[in-house]
Amino acid sequence: RVNTFARSVVLLKWASMEENYISPLSTRYASKEMRANFADITRYRIWRKLWLALAEAEMELGLEITQQQVDALRNAPDVDLKRADEFERSLRHDVMAHVHAFGEQVTVAKPIIHLGA
Repeated sequence: RVNTFARSVVLLKWASMEENYISPLSTRYASKEMRANFADITRYRIWRKLWLALAEAEMELGLEITQQQVDALRNAPDVDLKRADEFERSLRHDVMAHVHAFGEQVTVAKPIIHLGA
């Protein structure tokens, strides 16, 4: 017999990789578009857009951030959910897990991700 709690955790972890927010209420009452807005992957992609905007603004203000670093953030591959999950297990902090995973993908920009935020 499968433990109901363990099964729920597995289902929720799987859901975080989807572009779909899953909860008992969302599956009943929310539109597909609304669930996509609240999906974990959407949140992670928004974090990356915010870190890019922050780096651009800090570069304009004269911080030691290069155009190469900003371009690396802009052209980075999509979120590596598996690697972020590995970092989260050790760091126990979702944002910092994604900072580290993103830094591995764009090593030239690693020192400026989340800088000053």
